[in-house]
Amino acid sequence: MPRRKSLSDAAIAKLSSRPKPYTVPDPGLSGHYVRVRPTGAKVFVAVARAPNGKQVWHTIGASTLYDIEEAREKAREAIKAIKSGGSRDGVETFEAVAEQWLKRHVEAKGLISAPDIRSYLARYLVPSWAGREFSSIRRGDVAKLLDSVEDSSGPIAADYVLSVIRGLCNWYAARHENYSSPIVRGMRRTDPKARARARILDDDELRTLWAAAEANGTFGAFVRVALLTGQRREKVLAMRWEDISADGEWHIPTAKREKGTAGSLVLPQVAIDIIQAQPRFVGNAHVFAGIGSNPIGGMSKRKAQFEKQAGIAQNWTIHDLRRTARSLMSRADVRPDIAERVLGHAIQGVEGVYDRHSYREEKAHALKALAGLIDNILRPESAKVTRLRG
Repeated sequence: MPRRKSLSDAAIAKLSSRPKPYTVPDPGLSGHYVRVRPTGAKVFVAVARAPNGKQVWHTIGASTLYDIEEAREKAREAIKAIKSGGSRDGVETFEAVAEQWLKRHVEAKGLISAPDIRSYLARYLVPSWAGREFSSIRRGDVAKLLDSVEDSSGPIAADYVLSVIRGLCNWYAARHENYSSPIVRGMRRTDPKARARARILDDDELRTLWAAAEANGTFGAFVRVALLTGQRREKVLAMRWEDISADGEWHIPTAKREKGTAGSLVLPQVAIDIIQAQPRFVGNAHVFAGIGSNPIGGMSKRKAQFEKQAGIAQNWTIHDLRRTARSLMSRADVRPDIAERVLGHAIQGVEGVYDRHSYREEKAHALKALAGLIDNILRPESAKVTRLRG
């Protein structure tokens, strides 16, 4: 049987990615491998058995950091240490630190942003820094990555990547006295204060939006229910048939560590009618059903298609519906504290701590008043005007 040729840097560079990670042995050194990840990143690893018989995999580093000869030398040292039972603690790679952070901080504390954090790690950070020694990542590396994210996905995405890096670096710094985070003030790509929106839809925009939503299937139904309830996009999308009782009360699940929630809302009849009109699918428990067992997704694309079909300007966001609902409740003379409870905002101070009343009827009245005002806006000719006698 012909002997396999020893791996070269050129051969490693040509290794293509696959849907699942795979390893390629190095004929030049037994126990030395190249692990190829689905992202295309290539990492050198050493494998040997410890004195207790347990097989140990040791990460050496990415192919972007070491050439094949350097990797072999480090692999020899690691294999010798593993077989002798000595210390095999090599450099802490970015991936290893990130996994520990996810386990010991993000998941342990039940952060509701965990799915987004994992998504940004997988999409931007791991492909860029796979196999890299964590402590070797400096300010210039972060700035370069943020530039790339800003160019490809926009400045807001870059700022979210920055927040993930900052959280990870601060956690690591709290555990290592000799480590200094590379994050400093001024690295943001946007101004949060300037980004804050005060946009609400005026009456003409509401009429245009509602008419378009009535003719736009599931997404249009979602838009109308979001406006009629004032709830966050994620809450409306996550609505399940089992969450709505026979009398039209929507019991809104509360996520761990969530600061505030509306709890339950007695929906106005118009919202109930919209919900009941949605089709039901076997295997999908969501009111606004998407593919498989999931709710509708691809919201940016759906919104763009909705705007194009309806001829609506692209200067509104889904969250503007929530802000509009809150403003309309004030216009309908709903008490501010009740409107805040409808939206699920956490009530601050002594009242938030000691007032355990559910406000079920008060919130129901608020949503009924909101629905009535929206109906008057949509059909102004039907609104009754009462003249006061002098």
